[in-house]
Amino acid sequence: MQLTRRQFIVTTAALSAGTALPALADAPALGFVLVGDWGRNGADEQTQVAAQMGRTAAAMGSRFTVSVGDNFYENGVTSVEDPQWESSFEQVYTAPALQTPWKVVLGNHDYRGNVQAQIDYSAHSARWQMPARYFNEVTALPGGGTMEIFYLDTSPFIRKYLGSSVKIEGQDTQAQLDWLDKRLGESTAEWKIVIGHHPVYSSVDPADGADHDQPDLIARLNPLLMKHEVPIYICGHDHCLQALQVDGVTHVVTGAGSQTYTPLGTVRGGFASGAHGFMAVQVNAETLQYALVDMTGKTLFSQVITRG
Repeated sequence: MQLTRRQFIVTTAALSAGTALPALADAPALGFVLVGDWGRNGADEQTQVAAQMGRTAAAMGSRFTVSVGDNFYENGVTSVEDPQWESSFEQVYTAPALQTPWKVVLGNHDYRGNVQAQIDYSAHSARWQMPARYFNEVTALPGGGTMEIFYLDTSPFIRKYLGSSVKIEGQDTQAQLDWLDKRLGESTAEWKIVIGHHPVYSSVDPADGADHDQPDLIARLNPLLMKHEVPIYICGHDHCLQALQVDGVTHVVTGAGSQTYTPLGTVRGGFASGAHGFMAVQVNAETLQYALVDMTGKTLFSQVITRG
């Protein structure tokens, strides 16, 4: 029987500082790490975040890494030979535990450059994986069951980019929504996880003057997350770490891979921190556990989502 959103139980608990999430008690789990908004030639603590990602990934046996976009600042890459591939990626994420596959989505800064080059780099790299602007992947979980991750291309949905340096023109957002609706509806995975670059909702107090909620995604993407009872949506774009729940969906922002800011406060009962850091996840058929980890290895916030 399919679970409803009300049967996903979300528990917030403080984890002790360290380099990894504690092992899940009920069964073996698959681990992975996620980072966003990072490509600054190692500057703005990018190198320090990368080093701690490697330590955490090794400690938890991470199987892959996810980049939630804004992979290269300020204007994406020009080609597969762009020197930023070396200075912002290959020479920064050097830890052995980060030589696993990287599942990559596009951010708005990537749309200022050559988007096709980021797709094409998949054929030049043993770990960079971006088969298309949006895609999905099913992964078997230890002990049984599957996880299906849907990697979205959210920039074309943001109408304020039209006519700007973020070249979203020509992208068919309705086709992407139709694809997502169909694939989510067909999915038999125990966990359906949706990942994009832009937040749908934010936990940051709008008093700091920034535009955090994305009305275009609230109007068009959020109904699908609710319709298909997606338990968690993960993104970047906002240069901090966040977590909140809206309409039965857990929203997590991991946009602190390099340059960050300090939020003035939080709303919606959520969490937010301007620390440089990343997200770590462990999942099995019954439980998804995640932590927001800073560049010193301290767990700032964690939750467990259980299929009840």
